[in-house]
Amino acid sequence: MGLIDLILFPLYILFFSLVFSARRRRIEDPVLKKYQLYGFWIKVCSTIAFIIYSVLLKGDSMSLYYPEGINMAKLIIKDVSNINLLFMPGKEFDENLLADSFNRGYFSSESNYFIARMVTVLSFITFGSYSCITLIFSMISFSGVWRLYKFFYEQYPHLHKKLAIAIIYLPTFVFWSSGILKDPICTGMMGWLTYALYNVMIKKQGLIKNSLVVIISSVILGTIKLYILVSYLPFLLLFIVLHYVLVAKHFVTKALIFVAIVIIGTFFIYILTDKLKEEMGGLALDKLTESVKTTQDNFLNISDQAESSFSLGVTFDGSTSSLVKIAPAAITATLFRPYLWESKKISTLLSSMESLVLMLFTIYVFFKAGPFRFVASIIKDPMILYCFCFSILFALFVGATTLNFGTLVRYKIPCMPFYIIALVLIAERIKPKKTEPATEITIVPEPV
Repeated sequence: MGLIDLILFPLYILFFSLVFSARRRRIEDPVLKKYQLYGFWIKVCSTIAFIIYSVLLKGDSMSLYYPEGINMAKLIIKDVSNINLLFMPGKEFDENLLADSFNRGYFSSESNYFIARMVTVLSFITFGSYSCITLIFSMISFSGVWRLYKFFYEQYPHLHKKLAIAIIYLPTFVFWSSGILKDPICTGMMGWLTYALYNVMIKKQGLIKNSLVVIISSVILGTIKLYILVSYLPFLLLFIVLHYVLVAKHFVTKALIFVAIVIIGTFFIYILTDKLKEEMGGLALDKLTESVKTTQDNFLNISDQAESSFSLGVTFDGSTSSLVKIAPAAITATLFRPYLWESKKISTLLSSMESLVLMLFTIYVFFKAGPFRFVASIIKDPMILYCFCFSILFALFVGATTLNFGTLVRYKIPCMPFYIIALVLIAERIKPKKTEPATEITIVPEPV
């Protein structure tokens, strides 16, 4: 952070303001115009907050991705042949070239190397400015998040305020999807993937362009955090399948549509899971619980050193039955923890306050609907089913493997908007329907 940041950062804000302003002029709906404007400036403010936070506390953004990305840019400037660093796998990177020897081993993960490569490329158009690169990461996230908002808004325009709270205004989601991290890219790609697939398969618009977006966003998301793609895509496809089944008029047509899309979806998911096996070093998916056990043990082993570490209070032995037993505690941890009294750092206090509000809202919706209508709403509505199932499954594995509040508040953000939207839609379904007041009939006596 220096003079170049002070000069360039306002100019880059102005540039992105003009870009989104041009996009806004093409929007006819005044409601969407308003939220696009608000969302942009909220994201800018969040980026500034993240820059201050990262400079003071120095996380992965300042200690890994940024310095190593800038270091690769310097190596390329020094010797143009080093441009091959941008195209080689992270496992082949010569660790003797690292800016900090403490970062040894990190580039063996392709996801870490991908973010560092992005920093390298962006450094050439920002003069290596940390604040400007951070802003670009944030804008990538906002561009996708905005499309996610449009996807839900087009289904439920009357819920625009509640959808904005769940997606555009949610504090931890906005904050942790800013900065030079994996999370901004993942949230951005989820939004692009969702809206593009929706355009291709339901709206049937821009088939070539949106198909390319689906492919690119899937590849990027799969490279950075494959488990998000594998856990998210099946439920999105399920929503699309159920949509076609519901709109089809004839039973035979419904059956054919269902079978065809399920086959295509299964084939696509098989490719993804096969790739997942490779990423996990050949680990079969039926051994996933063992992987969860290993990750959990790693957190427990450093619990004495990590101030923010916590326990689920349930013993996990690596078996599938044990995973089922741990599920309530893991899901609760992801959605509702840290509790207020568990927040020992300012960085987790915001999340604990948000979690408390979410817990109260969950209790309200559950008891307002009652157990039967709550479950029935999920089963009967494809959108609720898609949002709720993804968020709960994602919460299970994040809660089971992440026993540190500092990490948990970041890892859980992809599922939070979907969980809140599921609750909002359940609350809407159980609202008593308004009935038109009966027309008053005046009887005039006939003249005698």
